[in-house]
Parts: sequence; structure tokens; C-alpha cells
Amino acid sequence: MAKRRRLIAPDASELQELEEGFAAKPSANPFETKSAVPPIAQVAAEAASLNSMAGVTDRVALARDQGDAARWREAEKDGLVVQMLAIADIDQDFIRRDRLVEEAEAMAELQASIKENGLRAPIEVARTETGYGLISGFRRLQAYRALSAQDVGFGQIPAFVREADAGQAAYVSMVEENEVRANLSHYERGRIAVLAKGQEVFPSIEAAVDALFAAASKAKRSKVRSFALVHEALGDLLQFPTGLTEKAGLALATALRDGHQAQLRAALAEAKAQDAKSEWVLLQKTLKDASAAPRDRSRGGRPQEITRLPSRDLPKGGALSAEVSADGLRIELKGRVINADTAEQILKLIARQIG
Repeated sequence: MAKRRRLIAPDASELQELEEGFAAKPSANPFETKSAVPPIAQVAAEAASLNSMAGVTDRVALARDQGDAARWREAEKDGLVVQMLAIADIDQDFIRRDRLVEEAEAMAELQASIKENGLRAPIEVARTETGYGLISGFRRLQAYRALSAQDVGFGQIPAFVREADAGQAAYVSMVEENEVRANLSHYERGRIAVLAKGQEVFPSIEAAVDALFAAASKAKRSKVRSFALVHEALGDLLQFPTGLTEKAGLALATALRDGHQAQLRAALAEAKAQDAKSEWVLLQKTLKDASAAPRDRSRGGRPQEITRLPSRDLPKGGALSAEVSADGLRIELKGRVINADTAEQILKLIARQIG
């Protein structure tokens, strides 16, 4: 009978040695990994790792989206984002326009281009209390208004919305666009400088010309000032101002500086020109007569400022108007014939009134 062997439980140190031996023993299965970590634990660890990576990716994407949104808001604030605006909400008279004449043929071509290809360059507007004010793109807005009467799809127009500004920047933007797109006439350049000064956008006509035509040469700005002078002195009487050539406008400016404003205004007020050519023939004759007369050296420089009073219709027909200057008063009666006795009575009334 075999002798029984007494078993003794291993202590902690012996168990540790056994575990280390098993861990160091090579596996008989070549596909078995060396990791002692249970499969379920490996799956959980990999899932946690992937989840952590997804969290990082999401945060990166979120940061990118937030950055894009911030840049979008900044661009929108700076007026660099195109918006679709209802043409009915846009005030085309937000600032005084520089162009006086619109050619029907050019407008028809613009409308045809918009219908065929859409609007390639959005207009520029400023936000106002009642909607939007047009800064640049007058012809494009006019084209859309005409097209919208035929197709409601043209009821909205692409636009850049700027900060509200009817000041110098708005005028500069309008002039720059028209100088590039459709060259302004000499008279239109001078006129817009006078209008901008009149609206107190600039302190003087000289400052307006320098700002509005900053990219022009010194000689060109000098010509603009000459045409501004012509508009100041004769603009309300000229019927075909844009027909003035550069040479004609400079000749008129010279005559005005020489003190011939009264003769030129009288000639324009009495004549009814049928076209630009006949109007210039009239002015040319007046210039010739004025140059033949002795020159008054004390009347050079800028023409005198004239205040034109509103015309008053008379109950028995005709109209009465007047112009007041620094050195005189001119009263004119049109559409009514009076005799010498009535005229004498009028003069006596005026003399009694002014003393």
C-alpha cells in the first residue's frame, strides 16, 4: 500500500513565483497574443481610446465652425457678404447722383445682360432707419426696377450692405464706380463736387474735388474745378450741360473768372436752345462780345454767388422771378406784357420800399 503524501498549501511567495512562471512561459499557440489582458478588457480599452479620439475630432471641428462663424459675422459687418434685398426697400436718392443723362440704348443692353447672365456685380447700399440707401449701382437698380415690372423674380437684387454713411466715403464710392464703368462727362464731375459741398459733406469745392478725384492728375482736377465753377454760375440755366466739350467748359470758366457772369446768364435766360450745338453757338457769341469789351480788373476770380428766388405766378397771367447777388438785384417778368407807365410805377414802388 502506497504511502500517502501530506500536501502543504503554498505560501504567498510561492504563489507569486508560480504566476511569474506562467507569464514567462511561451504559448504553444502562435496566434495567441502575449498580452495577459482578457479580451473583454482589450475591447473596452480600444472603445474608450476611439471615443477619446472622436471627442478631440469633434472639438477641433467645433472650434473650426466657431472660427468660421466669427469670420462670417465680421465679413457681414464689413459689408463683404452679398445679401438679397427687395428693390422696394432701397432709396435710390439716398445721396445726390453724379450722372445727369442715362442713355436708353445702354440701359437696354444692361437689362438684356442681366436677364441672360444675372447680375455680375452687386450694388452697394447703406442701412437706414427705413430700409436701405443706394451708394453705388444706380443703373443696375434702375435695370432691376424695369425688369421687375415684367418678371417678379427681379423683385430682389444682390447687394453689399455697408454701415450707414451718406458722407464722404459714399460720394467717393459712387464717383469711383462711374469713373470706371461709364466715364462721367466733364460737367458731371464738376457738378457732383458742387453738390457734395452744398450738402456739407466737404468744407469746400476744392476739398470735394481733391477727395472725389484723388486718383486723377493735378491737371485733371484743375479742369474739374473749372467745370464746378460753370455749374455754380450757370447750372440752373444750361439746358444741355453735358454737351459742353472740355474746351468750351474751360472757356466759360475763364469768362466767369473775368467777371462776365451777368452777360452769360442774361444770354441763356433770353434764348431757348434746341440742342447742345445751338446752345454753344449762343454762348460762343456772348463770349466773343464779352471779350471785345474793356476788362474790369476788379472783377476777376470766382463768380459772385447768386440767390435765385422762387418764381411767382401772377393771377392775370405770366410769372415773376428775381435774382439777388452781392452787388445787385435782377427782376424778370415772363409771359406778360406791360406798358411803360406800369413799369415806371413798379420802379417807384421798389424805390419807396428800399429807400
